[in-house]
Amino acid sequence: MKSFSTTILALLFGILPLASVFSQAENPRFVSESAALNRFPLVNEVASPIVFDGTDEGVLMAVKNLQEDIQSVSGKMPGLLTKMDGQNNIVLIGQLGESEWIDQLVLQGQIKISSLANKWETFQIQTIQNPFPGINQALVIVGSDKRGTIFGIYELSKQIGVSPWNWWADVPVKNKKAIFINHGLYSKGTPAVKYRGIFINDEAPALSGWAHEKFGGFNHQFYGNVFELILRLHGNYLWPAMWGRAFYDDDPLNGPLADQYGIVIGTSHHEPMMRAHAEWSRYGKGDWNYQSNKETLQEFWKTGMERQRNMEATVSLGMRGDGDEPMSEENNIALLEKIIEDQRKIIEDVTGKPASETPQFWALYKEVQEYYEKGMRVPDDVMLLLCDDNWGNVRKLPAIGAKPRKGGYGMYYHFDYVGGPRNYKWINTNPLPKIWEQMNRTYQHGVDELWVVNVGDIKPMEFPISFFLDFAWNPDAIPVSAIADYTHNWAEAQFGAQYAAEIGTLLSGFGKLSGRRKPELLDQKSYSIHFYDEMTSVSKEWKALEELSALVKSNLDAKYLPAYYQLVEHPIIASANLHRLYESTALNHLYFLQGRMLTNTMAADVKAYFKKDSLISDFYNNILLDGKWSHMMDQTHIGYTYWQEPKKNAMPELKNLKVSSPGNLGVAISESTSFFPETKQLKSVELSPFDVQKVKLELFNRGGKPIDFKIMNQTKWLKTTVESGQVETQIEILIEVDWTLAPKGRQISEIEIVSGKDKVKVYIPMHNYAVDKSFKGYIGSFGVVSIEADHFTAKHEVNPVRWQVLPDHGKTGNSIMATPESAFTESDSLQGSFLTYDVWFEEAGEYEVNVLASPTLNYLNTEEGIRYGLAVNENEPILVSIHENENARTWDTWVANSINITKRKMKFEKGPNQLKLYMVNPGVVFQKLIIDAGGLRQSYLGPKESFYKF
Repeated sequence: MKSFSTTILALLFGILPLASVFSQAENPRFVSESAALNRFPLVNEVASPIVFDGTDEGVLMAVKNLQEDIQSVSGKMPGLLTKMDGQNNIVLIGQLGESEWIDQLVLQGQIKISSLANKWETFQIQTIQNPFPGINQALVIVGSDKRGTIFGIYELSKQIGVSPWNWWADVPVKNKKAIFINHGLYSKGTPAVKYRGIFINDEAPALSGWAHEKFGGFNHQFYGNVFELILRLHGNYLWPAMWGRAFYDDDPLNGPLADQYGIVIGTSHHEPMMRAHAEWSRYGKGDWNYQSNKETLQEFWKTGMERQRNMEATVSLGMRGDGDEPMSEENNIALLEKIIEDQRKIIEDVTGKPASETPQFWALYKEVQEYYEKGMRVPDDVMLLLCDDNWGNVRKLPAIGAKPRKGGYGMYYHFDYVGGPRNYKWINTNPLPKIWEQMNRTYQHGVDELWVVNVGDIKPMEFPISFFLDFAWNPDAIPVSAIADYTHNWAEAQFGAQYAAEIGTLLSGFGKLSGRRKPELLDQKSYSIHFYDEMTSVSKEWKALEELSALVKSNLDAKYLPAYYQLVEHPIIASANLHRLYESTALNHLYFLQGRMLTNTMAADVKAYFKKDSLISDFYNNILLDGKWSHMMDQTHIGYTYWQEPKKNAMPELKNLKVSSPGNLGVAISESTSFFPETKQLKSVELSPFDVQKVKLELFNRGGKPIDFKIMNQTKWLKTTVESGQVETQIEILIEVDWTLAPKGRQISEIEIVSGKDKVKVYIPMHNYAVDKSFKGYIGSFGVVSIEADHFTAKHEVNPVRWQVLPDHGKTGNSIMATPESAFTESDSLQGSFLTYDVWFEEAGEYEVNVLASPTLNYLNTEEGIRYGLAVNENEPILVSIHENENARTWDTWVANSINITKRKMKFEKGPNQLKLYMVNPGVVFQKLIIDAGGLRQSYLGPKESFYKF
């Protein structure tokens, strides 16, 4: 099985082999199942009791969860004590300054507090010998504060075998008869990002349907599960559900429970002063307009702050239009500044403290960023919450080295969105390499006060949520080279070590395919059925994932299957089925045009895939675990006609063909839209010895009875895989050339296909040439040179610049970018670092160079946009902005297609040439280079990579 995953899938996706299982992406493991002198017996014959003398109810809840976790893993329940009564071994849990026993160990010098005192959310786990009279050993979990203590508790739970996704994704515990903790001191350090959390949004129909069925709504019973999940993932922050919901008003217990757990609550970018917008529709009077309804709005906001009391929160400032719309034109910058000034006065009046002592943020969401760029400012103690473009591309970042703000900077990011160019809510489409690239850039620019991500319904975003929160804790611990290790380790944490490599490959492969294009944007035209074997190749990729997934599933212990279905299998089979639905639709339309007898068969296939889609969703909703996750797959995803979702899934339009009784011949040729009998003569693309794919003929039947055929070929160097036979429906025939026999230079060969009275000639241009023996590089075919950007033939780096490969970050392979982020961010000229790509052209000419990059936005807000340099041979490089001609329409194209394409015509010589990419600014993530020598055809992924001569 391992050979399948590491060869077939590696070839299909370009997934790199795992360098090592243990990497910087992983915290030190300290749990063992065997006794040793240097190990603490958490569970041996009995479970060591837990001693907790604190008073915080939130910490106590975590302590009780640890009790249950230990029992679920080992079958033995530890006792919970508030004092020590001659116990031999104990687990001591406490917070600095809140535990008599912890403080006593500090005074004795047995707990060094230099790494804890005055630190934010920091914990350490250590074993202390003979800490108190009568105590042999104490496993001590100590936190710098409340959440630090809780995180230490849940770190132990995770390492003994309880996944944070135990309840939310039914990941079973890893049973152990005995549990020992290696002696030593363990800590994750202090989190790099202060507030780290999720935003439940766009939660209808899936999460809302589930929450109302299981809990009666978005009440404290529902949110208790959310709070625990966030803490188990070492997060601390939540924007609650907001589609017609009001966190504090829907259930008065919601807020106090969050504070008890230790979860910091914020309200979203258009819900100022701790009031949900739904509350305005319930209690507001008059217009949502500060100019005409100032006193009413101030009272509305004051009530929100009074209700908040001392519960921990971040307060959103500012004001958008009613219903998260832009404000009207008459609301200018001066008015917005006045609104914020008045809101801060309300905060001071209610809290009795300076406004600067209450955490606040101003979200630069959508048009609000324009106000900032036009000069609007807020007090320095207010956090600036920057935002992405709703599609995972950050819009603005502070300059590296800029004067720090007292309030700092935050980032509001998206895994889910409702809006243009298309909603995407159904399934996870967020590859980790893309998240890493954008959030690493965010962190390098000093954005570390708040990271919050829109996760839609929570499910099915489990994997990227884990990564986002782990990365927020310590971005430096997960360099880009460790993403594969992170994926492997996450798979192992959920499913054990035996198949972690295969499951990691499945997670990475799915991320790559799903990230190419959102399912809601897919249709029968997305992938080409004519050029570069594109649709078929994508089908093979999905098929390979399905086969590996099924193989892993057949070998997994049955206890893992519910979690495996949710986290691995369902996304793959549902997405693969959707792809086949559109592939069959495309073929149905093509076959109807060509009069193929299989037209109606393809229509039947589409109907079957449409039905299967509903059955897959029904299994998730109603059969899996007896309907535990009912409604979670209610989101429509088939039949979009514009940005908004259809009310129900709609089958694509299908064609039906009345086929004549006698059979008659049809012929199509790959890399062409032409076919016989519409065209009496067919012509292939020009063949050469350096082609990376075969040209195929398809002989198809346009009637109801089988037809005989014969291929007439007088050319000894030209072969077809079949020379004669019978066509019942259709057959595929490869055209092959023996280049050792073919004459040198250009010529056109021909074959004739005969079936009864039908005759069609196929002309096959050929160019048989050789390149210099000394040449090493790329040689084009079909009139195109195509190169994956990380497959350079040489690189040149001038300190401090390094060219960094981003594994698996690309639609067809890896990507490459210049690092560090801090280098030359605002440069307007070429730097000395460049990449070289050696290419061969048999004919000189002016050819168009297409540079395919990730859709990075102009986060530096420079007038020219983010740029790179482009040159051929020793010619003077030219500067190219990836943001040239940027407007709403080009942005739609970039994010919908997951690519940014810039084009320049360049002169190439006959023979060897060097194409060079120069660094100007960091942030250009190169994915692919395509040189169009006259043969480039329309496709989604572009031509396959060209032949490389060693």
